[in-house]
Amino acid sequence: MKRKHCFLGILVSLLLTGGEGILPARDSLKPQKVQFQSRNFQNILQWQHGKALTGNNSTYFVQYKMYGQRQWQNKEDCWGTPELFCDLTNETLNLQEPYYARVRMASAGRYSDWSLSPRFFPWWEMKIDPPVVNITQINGSSWVVLHAPHLPYKEQKGKNISMENYYNILYRVFIIKNSLGKEQQVYEGANGVAEIEALTPHSGYCVVAEIYLPLLDRRSQRSKERCVGTP
Repeated sequence: MKRKHCFLGILVSLLLTGGEGILPARDSLKPQKVQFQSRNFQNILQWQHGKALTGNNSTYFVQYKMYGQRQWQNKEDCWGTPELFCDLTNETLNLQEPYYARVRMASAGRYSDWSLSPRFFPWWEMKIDPPVVNITQINGSSWVVLHAPHLPYKEQKGKNISMENYYNILYRVFIIKNSLGKEQQVYEGANGVAEIEALTPHSGYCVVAEIYLPLLDRRSQRSKERCVGTP
């Protein structure tokens, strides 16, 4: 009897822990770190594999809903996907409403429990890319033209929608003098055009810019350096 009880105890232990040679428990299949990543309102749900190693045959199923809704909606493009992400941009268009999403995994005919994302507010959690920078030199001065990133969707007529349609944006422009390597802010404002007056002749400098969102107290990363020389 003792041997029988011992054998049963070992078997139960293996089943609970997903031991080698035993099918993993449902909890160990659950996707990990399910969360939204939003850049310029391109809202992507991301997750990681469950704790159990299940090979390359795993598939995932994604559902979403707006906060307060009872019914979960299937995301058809991510229903049985092998990827670890799902684009929910078109499902989260109401930018000032919170959303949830959840993911479950299937492997070898077994399904995990659902793994829920934190509440996601597109308006507050979006990260913005740096501005597009173009420089034109006129009479020794440099005119810096700045454009905010476009959103991932368009108007009915097919025109791109700028981030300026949704936020009060401030542009910041900095110059880095080649000879000194020091940075100097030369402009901050809502106008997307900044003039850098003529500097020391026969010298060079580089221009970088960023976007600042006062409402969120958030700034973008810096743009790539654009370097020019003075005649």
